[in-house]
Amino acid sequence: MKFQIEVIKSKIHRVTVTQANLNYVGSITIDEELLDAANMIEGEKVQIMDINNGERFETYIIKGERGSGAICLNGAAARKVQVGDVVIIASYALMDFEDAKAFRPWIVFPDTETNRLIR
Repeated sequence: MKFQIEVIKSKIHRVTVTQANLNYVGSITIDEELLDAANMIEGEKVQIMDINNGERFETYIIKGERGSGAICLNGAAARKVQVGDVVIIASYALMDFEDAKAFRPWIVFPDTETNRLIR
């Protein structure tokens, strides 16, 4: 039997929310440097997990200015976080069960204070 399962594809582990913009259509703005490192793209669906308050919700990515450290929750998502909260951002992919056994996700561990990549 052949089937597909959903697995973690990419994760940005522990970044700090820099802005919350309620008066915006929706989404999360993420520094383009972090997106590249985590192999994420603009428009991709992501799950946000707030370490400070336990909230878990889904939205989509908007590309932020490269090197800015921006992590901004927009629209309704802005109500689920506070500036200064630490969040985990994850995306998932469907793949063949056998392929999933060998797959290794892109996981990024930026500096939590600056949201910049640790070199």
